[in-house]
Amino acid sequence: MSGLSGVSALNAMSDDEARAAFLSCCHCERWASDMNRARPYVSEVAIYAAASDCWRLASEPEKLEAFGGHPQIGDMDALRNKYAVSANREQGQITNADDVTLTELAELNQQYLADHGFIFIVCATGKSALEMLGLLKSRIDNTREQEIENAAREQGEITLLRIEKLLRQ
Repeated sequence: MSGLSGVSALNAMSDDEARAAFLSCCHCERWASDMNRARPYVSEVAIYAAASDCWRLASEPEKLEAFGGHPQIGDMDALRNKYAVSANREQGQITNADDVTLTELAELNQQYLADHGFIFIVCATGKSALEMLGLLKSRIDNTREQEIENAAREQGEITLLRIEKLLRQ
């Protein structure tokens, strides 16, 4: 980020750079474009507020677009190949799980996908694989509408964490 840091660096980016940076935080084209157009930001608080406000406006297709930017929790091959180091950090303690837990996570993730039409989204930072498995089990029988809202709330948390990391680069 060209010697600058935080808010200053984000404000100094070209439109294409900023849009790409925002897309790395939330894989939703409209959200990233809205965040880019809202620049320059006066503070980190302003960025977080804009991120939350822009996300609240997301339509169902936009939410699904954002959800599509995530690896499935428990799918270790996808984590290694698609997201490497950063995904493993975001996936909490999943890489420390035993094979039985990973297998159950993978199977329930497939069932969740079949039932709801999108992958299970959870802010996994700091959560063990067993905690995530418990969350998945507690949500798997919800309606699709309930899960879109649950996943959108989790996406919002994930996005704010990613913005925080972006500002600390």
